Formats: sequence, C-alpha cells, structure tokens
Amino acid sequence: MNSRYEILMLTIPEISQDDIKNVETLLGDTIAKAGGLVISFERWGKYQLAYPVKKNEYGVYYLMRFEVPPSAVTDLISAIKTVFAIRLGNVVMRFIITALELDAPLTYQRPRSLEETPLRENVGNHMHKERKFPYDRSYGTNNNQLESDDIAI
Repeated sequence: MNSRYEILMLTIPEISQDDIKNVETLLGDTIAKAGGLVISFERWGKYQLAYPVKKNEYGVYYLMRFEVPPSAVTDLISAIKTVFAIRLGNVVMRFIITALELDAPLTYQRPRSLEETPLRENVGNHMHKERKFPYDRSYGTNNNQLESDDIAI
C-alpha cells in the first residue's frame, strides 16, 4: 500500500505558465523516478501574504498530491527538497510536504483567492443604496407607505 503526500507551494506572484509547467514536470519526474504517482496538481490562486516573503507582498499557491511506495519516501522527500533548492528556488518561495491519511478525502475548504474575491469597489454597495424614510424631510410631509426594504426610524 502506497503512502500519500501533498506539497503546498508558494510561488512568486508573477509566475508564468511556462514556469509552472516546469515546476509540475520537474516534481512529476522526481516522483515517477521514485516509483510514485502524481494524483493532482492544482492552482489555488493568488493571495496577499501576512508578511513579505522574499520581498513579495503577494504569492500564488499550488497544491500537488502524490502517492509513493513507503520504501521510497525518505529518498523522495530528500530529492524533492533538492529540486526546490537547486532548480526551483527562483520561482518557489516556500513549500511544505505533508503526509496524508489514505482514507482522508481529497477536498479542502480554502479561502477565496484574490482572483475569486469581489473588487473592493463592489463590496458593500448594498450599504450605499438610497434609502426611503417614512418622513420626507425635504418637503415636511409624512409618508406612511413603506416598501419592504425601507427602514423605519
């Protein structure tokens, strides 16, 4: 029975499609040489970081999951760390390798990335909606008819 792992990578915000294909290929080849199998490679999206990493305020996250025979785990993890240090150090700012349980589901509840989040100008537009009040202050008349979205003061 194979062991299941994942690698969460934080890349530079301006990573190109060619760069990410190179990352996927290098890691996939390294895993295949150890007798493993890549399960998935996902782009999580661009996020603002809590603190600058290598002078970057933003980063793009990628998640790779793979299975590998237990006998090859130690050598594979060492080889992956070497690939990150030597070949991918200019595009991958941080990474973490985590062991997964075989019966655990392969789904995550992750926060929305900057590409998925509405623009700041669109957030809260419902708060700027013109409100109608029961008392029209401009004419001094009392309007007793309220619509369903009106607020009575």
